[in-house]
Amino acid sequence: MDLFSLIGPLVGAGMILMGMVLKHATDLIAQIAYSPPSVCIVFGGTIGALMIAYPMADFISSLKAFGTFIKNPPANRPEILAQIIDLAQTARKESILALEKKRDGLTYAPLRKAVKLAVDGTDPAVLTDTLEAEAHFHMEEAEVAVHFWEDIGALAPSIGILGAVIGLMKVMVSLDQPEKIGPGIMVAFVATFYGVAVANFVGLPVGKKLKRKAHLDHYAFTMVIIGMQGILSGLNPKVIEEKLKIFTGVHGEDEH
Repeated sequence: MDLFSLIGPLVGAGMILMGMVLKHATDLIAQIAYSPPSVCIVFGGTIGALMIAYPMADFISSLKAFGTFIKNPPANRPEILAQIIDLAQTARKESILALEKKRDGLTYAPLRKAVKLAVDGTDPAVLTDTLEAEAHFHMEEAEVAVHFWEDIGALAPSIGILGAVIGLMKVMVSLDQPEKIGPGIMVAFVATFYGVAVANFVGLPVGKKLKRKAHLDHYAFTMVIIGMQGILSGLNPKVIEEKLKIFTGVHGEDEH
C-alpha cells in the first residue's frame, strides 16, 4: 500500500483546518462540513457529467482504479530484469526451448507470455509485434482511468461554480431581506469550496498517480520486449542487462 495516498489527503485537510483556526474561522467548519444542497450539486453534477462522457464499462473500471491509487502495486522492474537475465543465460547455455522449464517461475505475466511465444517457435518479428500491440493496448486502457480522474479535477470546480450561481440567484430574490443576504452568499460559495476541494485533493492527484503507474508498467513491458529481442538474437546477457538497466533506475550508478 502507498502510504502517501492515505497520508496526503490527511495532511492537506489538516492544514486547511489549521488555516481556518488561525484565521479564526472555525465557525464555518460545521456549515462547510454539512451542506446537502452543495453535495447534491457538486457530487451529483460531476457524476452525471462523467456518465455522459464515459461508457458504463469505462466508468466502472475507472472507479475501480481508485483501488490501484491506494495500493499502487508496482511492477517490480529489478526483479523482471533479474529474470530476463536468467532466461538469457539459460538460452545461451542450452537453447530457447530450455526456457519452458523457467516459465512457471516467472512473476510477470507479459514475460511468461513472451517465453511461451518464443518456445513455440514464433518468428521474432511477429513476437515483437504481438508484445508491442499488447503493451500499447494496456497503456491506452490505463489512460482511460487517468483521463477519468483528471476530468473529475476539471469538472468539479465548474459544477461548484454552477452551485454558487444557483445560490446567488437565490440571494437575488431576497434583496429585500438584508438578514438573509450574508448567509445566502456563504451557502452559495460552499459549493465552490466543495468543487475546488474535490478537484485538488481527489481528481487531479489520483489522475497523476495513475498516470505515473501506467508509465512505470509500460517500462516493465518494454523491458520484456527488448529482453526477448536480445535473447532471440543471441546477445550476450551482459549486453542485455546494460540495455535494460535504464528501466530500473540504476543505470549509470557507477558513472562519475
